[in-house]
Amino acid sequence: MEAVNNFLLLLDSYLGSAFYFPYVLLGVGIFFTLYLGFPQLRYFKHALKVVSGKFDKKGCEGDTTHFQALSTALSGTVGTGNIGGVALAIFLGGPAALFWMWITAFLGMTTKFVEVTLSHKYRVKTADGTMAGGPMYYMDRRLNMKWLAVIFAIATIISSFGTGNMPQINNIAQSMQASFGLEPMLVGGLLAIVLALVIIGGISRIAAFTSRIVPFMAIVYIIGSLSVILYNVDQIVPSFVAVFADAFTGSAATGGFLGATFAYAFNRGVNRGLFSNEAGQGSAPIAHASAKTDKPVAEGMVSILEPFIDTIIICTLTGLVILSSGAWNQKYENVFARTDIDIIAGHYSDQNAADREALYHYINNTDENRIEKYTGDIQVRDGRPVSNDFTILHARSVAENVRFIVAGEDPYSGTLHVEHGQLRKQDIVIVGDSLLHSAALTAKAFSMGFLGQAGEYIVPISLMLFAFSTAIAWSYYGDRAVVYLFGQRGVMPYRILYVAGFFVASFTDTTLVWTMSYVAIVLMTLPNLFGIMLLRREMKETVKAYWQDFNAEHAKHKQQ
Repeated sequence: MEAVNNFLLLLDSYLGSAFYFPYVLLGVGIFFTLYLGFPQLRYFKHALKVVSGKFDKKGCEGDTTHFQALSTALSGTVGTGNIGGVALAIFLGGPAALFWMWITAFLGMTTKFVEVTLSHKYRVKTADGTMAGGPMYYMDRRLNMKWLAVIFAIATIISSFGTGNMPQINNIAQSMQASFGLEPMLVGGLLAIVLALVIIGGISRIAAFTSRIVPFMAIVYIIGSLSVILYNVDQIVPSFVAVFADAFTGSAATGGFLGATFAYAFNRGVNRGLFSNEAGQGSAPIAHASAKTDKPVAEGMVSILEPFIDTIIICTLTGLVILSSGAWNQKYENVFARTDIDIIAGHYSDQNAADREALYHYINNTDENRIEKYTGDIQVRDGRPVSNDFTILHARSVAENVRFIVAGEDPYSGTLHVEHGQLRKQDIVIVGDSLLHSAALTAKAFSMGFLGQAGEYIVPISLMLFAFSTAIAWSYYGDRAVVYLFGQRGVMPYRILYVAGFFVASFTDTTLVWTMSYVAIVLMTLPNLFGIMLLRREMKETVKAYWQDFNAEHAKHKQQ
């Protein structure tokens, strides 16, 4: 499994983590923003009217209302990325990463408008009478590139497990165990039953469920966020200043945070932005294809609201909670994750300016790095290291008050061998003070508001709602990809496998699944971006025709 995981990471280094990927994603967004004349600004007000049902017509083919399609798509995007993803971006790239999440979302509003419009235009009615759409249909029916459509559909099925299913329930189960002491298998079993009851009913039941849960979970999260932001109201302006001041220079070292280069902040912000709002990935068009309308552009306009709600509103709230509370650059006691531990040669302190500079170059892997990974022995007495020719880094920070524990809570004494920065002995647990990241950082930040420690419970509750709704939406995306590849006969086996994978992932390691999803996401995104660029002229003509028809109908109603 480790060999497979390493191979997938190697693939990812040439795809999503490659230097070119953020430029391709943003480049397409910039092109369409200019080519279509800033539709995310010009059509925003109109989009609100469309989603409200103001222009609905009776008799249009489809399975859901505009609002239900938007809710389903939002439930697919509003998930762990909004809670843990924002925290991870700030942890890696500092406040500047939030700026690049905003830019990704702003440009993504146009990208999503384009991909949804084109996908809705070429949707089809399936054997059971429901609608099926998505990039694979315009790739096949309009571009005559069935091979590209097949690649996209397969990547969608993989992503349904790797993005929307297994990591989501794993995060839910771990969060519920940490906060409420509930067994992961119990949590997974109960939610798997609810998941099955919802998705077996198809898009109608999914849409009905998500249209109720999405507004509720958004309200809960917004109230919880404001309880922290308003408590730390004097830090709101400094937080925004930090976001903008470091946007083009990278984030400077502060507290336990050792700093991040511009390239790192830019890459992490764009990647986390894509993971959060999925603009350009081609997933949301699958949900929007079910909407009842004969105007593909109208549904495209509804989708403009998605990145705005997901990233500009919800991710910004998370970012302000983390930045205004100050939790992002402070160290807290925690159990060290093996994958976040790095032991380097020499003794370094983040309180020393020269050491901090050297550590900055090391963790950002710059050309000026002179630090080497440690290989040798660590002498430990009563759980504490007694030698100082090495430094333990955890979560990109200098670890403090480090203790080595074995067999539950017994302090370890003896010799530990380290090879190339990694501890060889597997049954040792390391506890100490370091930076936090992902959902743990968000939870800590939520405890620093009006609700005090009770605020931490907002994160697991919100995570459960966000992540579970994501799993529901992605089941539909995979469902439609299966219909494209295998027809209606493949739907029920897929749904059964989807529910089974959901349950198993609640109590097993999903590292491999996460890594697989990194590759699958890009195998969805790159073909989709390529396809919509080929159809750029058709997109412009389609939008022009929509406004001509709309103005003609509007003038007719005025005369009547």
